[in-house]
Amino acid sequence: MLKKIEISTAVTLMLTAFTATAAAAGKPNFIVIVADDLGYGDLSCYGSDSIRTPRLDRMAEEGVRFTDFHSNGTLCSPTRAALMTGQYQQRSGVNGVINAKSGRKQGMSLASTTLPEVLKKADYRTGLVGKWHLGYALKFNPRNRGFDEFVGWTSGNVDYFSHIDQGGYEDWWRDRQKTPEEGYATNLITDHSVRFLQQNKDHPFFLMVAHGAPHYPYQTPDGKAFRRPGDKRAQVPGQSEAEKQRAYTQMVEHLDRSVGTLIDTVEQLGIDDNTLIVFLSDNGPIPNIGSTGGLRGAKKSVYEGGHRVPGVARWPGKIAPHTVSDELVVGMDLFPTLARLAGIEVSGTDGVDLAPVLFEKRPLASRTVYWKYSRQALRKGEWKLVDDELYNLADDPAETHEVADQPERKRELQKIMSAYNADIDKQVEVTARLLPAANDAAN
Repeated sequence: MLKKIEISTAVTLMLTAFTATAAAAGKPNFIVIVADDLGYGDLSCYGSDSIRTPRLDRMAEEGVRFTDFHSNGTLCSPTRAALMTGQYQQRSGVNGVINAKSGRKQGMSLASTTLPEVLKKADYRTGLVGKWHLGYALKFNPRNRGFDEFVGWTSGNVDYFSHIDQGGYEDWWRDRQKTPEEGYATNLITDHSVRFLQQNKDHPFFLMVAHGAPHYPYQTPDGKAFRRPGDKRAQVPGQSEAEKQRAYTQMVEHLDRSVGTLIDTVEQLGIDDNTLIVFLSDNGPIPNIGSTGGLRGAKKSVYEGGHRVPGVARWPGKIAPHTVSDELVVGMDLFPTLARLAGIEVSGTDGVDLAPVLFEKRPLASRTVYWKYSRQALRKGEWKLVDDELYNLADDPAETHEVADQPERKRELQKIMSAYNADIDKQVEVTARLLPAANDAAN
């Protein structure tokens, strides 16, 4: 029997969900894998000739590779807030990074409804392994935001071996307790993800695998800890650009092997044909370390290099193999997409259901998409406005030449941008509002 549930958030979400008993029958499983600071050109299936990613290449061959996939934010916390809520991150008070030093009392608005909370209404088991970065206090802990299980860290980055964050705090958790654990972070994420899959293979599940790699600090699996307990400076030894790039390459290739292990596990458990796996990055790369594939800008920038990222989806028997999609897709679209697949109708999201693109190779309805961090940008079709700069991405994806002979189109996009600003500013959770910080690149 269907039931209707009204949930109050910064905007209202209306959900129609199956009862728990009905929801458990025949529901697909979801695995969302998030890389950290991975650039658009950092995978071999996206043109890299210096980093080898055979398992992600295979995932793309067995499913769909998006050429126009975007993170909502140009850095960590905002994108994760949008993934969790299906809305622009400003609606949940996350305008910038939630800093481990200055932002320990801040977090994503508790009034926001999260994707795991919604999926639990369809009797899903939910897990987060890896990075959270949406609040440090216990009230913001993933276990209090819809996840049945949490293993990982709450800050923007941790030492891959000592798991000490940039504020000098030990930051490795099991659920609501700090629980130190030895091991290289990427390996621990892989191991705990495999365990979650094994334990929940007979029940619908949502697993978010939030890697730290290839985010700073640049540490390889055969390396050693940089940050030590008791050192509140949390200093990292200096590295040359060449050393950083070598480590970055190894970190991405190790991440690739982790993705392969999860796909292998799903196949071995016999749940491959009932499991949708999505891979994406939370924003563009650090300049001179990762690759944007020739796009302008990088992490923190609202030019394409700051938010156009790799995006791959795989579901044997449902998503046609060898598919390449040029549709404009954004991270927040996963919320309504997964909810709908779980039998839940949602309204009030800024994201849209990707089913037409994933399963039918049909285009999405025309829409506008908005980015804001220090500067702001708006995309409608092939046209993009960056503050007052107009670009045609069909002709100029690298945003090298402003279009000067389209004043009416420019005014149209400026008007839309003003309306977006008014709408979002009206609904922002003021108590959780964050301002851009000068040291966001290290978070």
